[in-house]
Amino acid sequence: MNSDKQLQFTFEVLVYPVIFVLAIWIVFWLEISYGLRFTKWGVFPQKIEGLKGILFSPFIHSSLKHLFNNSIPLLVLSVSLFYFYRSIRWKVLLWGLLLTGLLTWFIGRPAWHIGASGIIYMLAAFLFFKGIFSKQYQLTALALMVVFLYGSLLWYLFPIDPEISWEGHLSGFIVGVALSLVFRKNPIEEKKYDWEKEDYNPEEDPFLKHFDENGNFIEIVPKEPETEPEQTETKQDIKIIYRFKRKEKEGE
Repeated sequence: MNSDKQLQFTFEVLVYPVIFVLAIWIVFWLEISYGLRFTKWGVFPQKIEGLKGILFSPFIHSSLKHLFNNSIPLLVLSVSLFYFYRSIRWKVLLWGLLLTGLLTWFIGRPAWHIGASGIIYMLAAFLFFKGIFSKQYQLTALALMVVFLYGSLLWYLFPIDPEISWEGHLSGFIVGVALSLVFRKNPIEEKKYDWEKEDYNPEEDPFLKHFDENGNFIEIVPKEPETEPEQTETKQDIKIIYRFKRKEKEGE
């Protein structure tokens, strides 16, 4: 598995999550604008016709409140996935979507299960456990941020509200944990200082050159670059000669 050697915020880190969120808003707009209902394109457990919802159910929402509550966490978590886990982001997202929908189809109640909340639970679980397993401070900090922002999601893994698909939430959570174990290898290459590298030579270290063998500071005065002496023009000696001329006598 290739590692993500440098973390840089590129255009694609933001554009794909935005397209994903924008797509679910467009689907909802089509429903309210043209009086359409896409609920039957969701997951219906244990029925063949309900299998199509594995692909389409994340894009379908029952109300504006349902859509808004899913949009922000979906955007934040997917951007985090695309930024920190670039080499495996598409695998996590696509496999997570398919497996979450399939598991919901197996364990869900006989009703239509719609919404992107299963994907949100999958991303939250993956980012949290992957960050803990990595033992790297960047990813551990990300895991703690996920808990701080979305720790309350744990309550909805249980059947506390009959109108909420807790089976979809639980499916996403289980899939996220499983994917964090599958992709356990650290994707971020830890940076090493020069003195941690194997070919490090302390005698060539420009900082250590300021200290003697006893640890005393030595002020190193930089040498001025040698310049060629300027050529000066030599003045030529001017020789002045005076001549004496006798005054001629009158009549001569």
